[in-house]
Amino acid sequence: MDKIRNIDVFLLGKEVTEAKWASLMVLVKVTTDDGKVGWGETVTALRANAVVNMVKSVSRVFIGKDVFNVEKNRLEWYKHDFNLSISLESTTALSAIDIASWDIIGKEFGAPLYKLLGGKTRDEILVYSNGWYANCVTPEDFAEKAKDVVRRGYKALKFDPFGPHFDNITKKGLKLAEERVRAVREAVGDDVDILIEHHGRFNVTSAIEIAKRLEKYNPLFMEEPVHPEDIEGLRRYRQMTRLKVALGERIITKAHALQFMKEGLVDFLQIDLYRIGGITEAKKVSGMAEAFDVLMAYHNAQGPILNAATLQLDAVIPNFLIQESFYDYFPQWKRDLIYNGTPVENGYAKVPEKPGIGVEVNEKIIEESLVKGGEEYFNENEPLWVVKGTWKDPTT
Repeated sequence: MDKIRNIDVFLLGKEVTEAKWASLMVLVKVTTDDGKVGWGETVTALRANAVVNMVKSVSRVFIGKDVFNVEKNRLEWYKHDFNLSISLESTTALSAIDIASWDIIGKEFGAPLYKLLGGKTRDEILVYSNGWYANCVTPEDFAEKAKDVVRRGYKALKFDPFGPHFDNITKKGLKLAEERVRAVREAVGDDVDILIEHHGRFNVTSAIEIAKRLEKYNPLFMEEPVHPEDIEGLRRYRQMTRLKVALGERIITKAHALQFMKEGLVDFLQIDLYRIGGITEAKKVSGMAEAFDVLMAYHNAQGPILNAATLQLDAVIPNFLIQESFYDYFPQWKRDLIYNGTPVENGYAKVPEKPGIGVEVNEKIIEESLVKGGEEYFNENEPLWVVKGTWKDPTT
């Protein structure tokens, strides 16, 4: 029996990055009693210390358990945590330990996870670029950086054109958002997909106005067009627009995901491994989505361990659409952490072939990047969840 002997959690970071929310990284190391090591990662989301402490809390249940029993171990924590199904901190901590457990399982069999989860349905993973538009304010800013993304070989890119607007968008803001989208579309041409990020921040009236203005630019999807809790608003949005909807990064249970699919409220599901419950639960949700003809576009705006683990699932699932990638816009230390193990080439990521999640971890980078205490960067004038330098109106 491969019992879990120890679970270590590290808070890493060096500088405030373009993806401000991912400037810090929670890395989890699971070690078994015979010395096997697996790695997991989770989100901070203005909760860095809370998540670190929750990993320690969840660890009390996992220590001494057989690392292979991922389902049983999850149920054990579910039994103890009365709030698992409504707690981001709890699901994120559980997710990181689950990913690390699967990393060990793959290493035990000497195989990348895709071979244990059903085998490949594709050799390369189509990705879209995100994080590329830091400090873009004018339409010209967006166009110039979009051209650079295409020069790198990407076939798709996502961006938020809405500046500092929240809940409502003014006529001036709507006009500027359209000018930004038009500039990107003209810069990249019709053969490159553009994906519009709303960050779940608009009421339904504003979201519908946005859809009507941007429909002509043929976006692949509109991500989180309304506030995530506004189910009635999403129903109205579906009735009043023809654009495809993607959502799911804030979903933390498979039952929650099911609600959106049963009502036909989502075309592309964006669950994230670090919130949904790791590889164990993500695989289940993807199977449910397949039954509803919903394609998967896993969300991942974090770091290299989550990226590697997500690519393993991308390789397996039949209902794959596209994968989010910040890889080329990571700070260098994040790529160095995995020896640049998942590069993007001509718009595709190779499926990592090493055992487990497919990458090795450079523990020297952990030592160099440790953050002792402290919380994430916070700027009251620009929310943490937007790409750095974009919460601006160029006319003010």
